[in-house]
Amino acid sequence: MPTDLAPASPEVIYPLAGKRVWVAGHRGMVGQAIVRQLASEGCEVLTAGRAEADLTRQAEVEAWMGRVKPDAIFVAAANVGGSLANDNYAADFLYDNLMIEANIVEAAYRAGVGKLMMLGSSCIYPKFAPQPITEDALLTGALEPTNQWYAIAKITGIKLGQAYRRQHGFDVISAMPTNLYGHGDNFDLNTSHVLPALIRKAHEAKVTGAASFTIWGTGSPRREFLHADDCAAACVHLMKVYSDAEHVNVGSGEDIAIYDLATLVAEVVGFTGEIVRDASKPDGTPRKLMSAHRLRALGWGPRITLQVGIEGVYRAFASSVDQARDV
Repeated sequence: MPTDLAPASPEVIYPLAGKRVWVAGHRGMVGQAIVRQLASEGCEVLTAGRAEADLTRQAEVEAWMGRVKPDAIFVAAANVGGSLANDNYAADFLYDNLMIEANIVEAAYRAGVGKLMMLGSSCIYPKFAPQPITEDALLTGALEPTNQWYAIAKITGIKLGQAYRRQHGFDVISAMPTNLYGHGDNFDLNTSHVLPALIRKAHEAKVTGAASFTIWGTGSPRREFLHADDCAAACVHLMKVYSDAEHVNVGSGEDIAIYDLATLVAEVVGFTGEIVRDASKPDGTPRKLMSAHRLRALGWGPRITLQVGIEGVYRAFASSVDQARDV
């Protein structure tokens, strides 16, 4: 992932030093990464657990924000999961994410918050969008059916921010990360995304001495991945230098076929058996690579390569499994 092509950083128009910054969803993988990134920004980081404010309940969000009065907000809170979870819990994915976004944006506006970043997902784009996907591809075609519920909620979040900017002059910006992975990821095979699922499958095959592990589909679809720490760095950068209605893609600018990803994971894990492709399972979108041009023009590029990132995540996962076994 070359970073030497990124131009010099533009002017900081919203410095975070000295501000009270709320990371909504601080327990999630991305939220944790943003909290870590903010440690070097000289700001006070605010968090709220469910006991303090259920983000799906408007009155609770308004009461908490009215008391705490943050200056800036990162909305990393979301009900997330892979294709299987999206399919099985369609109502939960749509309702929870709509409520979280709407409640936080409205309460933030009423509380006089200075700036808010809405985090979304690359699944907002049409299933057959031209590759690499530029920001203007939004709403130009049909969505991937297996994750349409989450996508609709995230598209609504973008439009909600644009509406508050237009009607109220509220400085809401939106960042659309690609497929993320990192420390604190979800490794539950029923709800996880593809990369942590592959790590767990390869690890379990290795420790049990299995001859193979199975991946969904043909393995030919191509996906882009970004480490959560890189995503957090990009989001903090955007909060400081960007202010406009259009969302910004946050990605690595590179993609990989799922079978090749499984091969890389197996190599990192140390599994030497066969990787079986179950063609009876859906492939999903054939390719999903987001254009990184706009983000690069704003002075940011990723620093963690895919292999190095997977190695770090696997070390943490294997350690957690060993600790759980010892308990």
